[in-house]
Amino acid sequence: MSTALVRPAPEKVAERARTIRAAWLADEEMTTVLKGCGQYSSDWDDFYGGPLISEYSVARDAAPLLQEAVRVMALKTAVYEMTGDELAAELPVSVPVDVTCHALCAQITALSRIQNRSGHLFVHSTVNEHTNATPWRLGDYTHQAYRAAFGAVDERYWIDADEAEHRRTVLDTRYASIGITDRGMTSAIAYAAS
Repeated sequence: MSTALVRPAPEKVAERARTIRAAWLADEEMTTVLKGCGQYSSDWDDFYGGPLISEYSVARDAAPLLQEAVRVMALKTAVYEMTGDELAAELPVSVPVDVTCHALCAQITALSRIQNRSGHLFVHSTVNEHTNATPWRLGDYTHQAYRAAFGAVDERYWIDADEAEHRRTVLDTRYASIGITDRGMTSAIAYAAS
């Protein structure tokens, strides 16, 4: 079900998002958070986000994905600050970037300190991601605001919804061959007692 959302003009969101991102990045702890999150690669196990990227490698792709996540969270925060509407702020985002937002949000203690010092919340609502179930598409509101704030999206990470679904279908077939189904939510692998 889609809900009619009222969002500010993408250009206005872009202007605010640049200010928010700059405030976060100016905090000395943010560099530590991003570096640490990128190096914590043993917990970047995800079956339908990162692997949608052609020839994905967390070692190579973590740092740029984290930069994309910070940009996206700045856009979401800008919408939230301008509207007070958490649902409107939950923008459609490319799957690999969204998964990386989740990884970044796992750094809750440090992010809490950064948001307190900067005065800008990190706005991300997994609960609301499917309420307005509109997938990310080239040219949509998120894309317009992103382009106005930060320039062109990196097409390696910003995969349009139709292409993302195609790639997920390819993964479905490969994973099913080893007993993983339901988009990674079910396993038919019976482990022997050790």
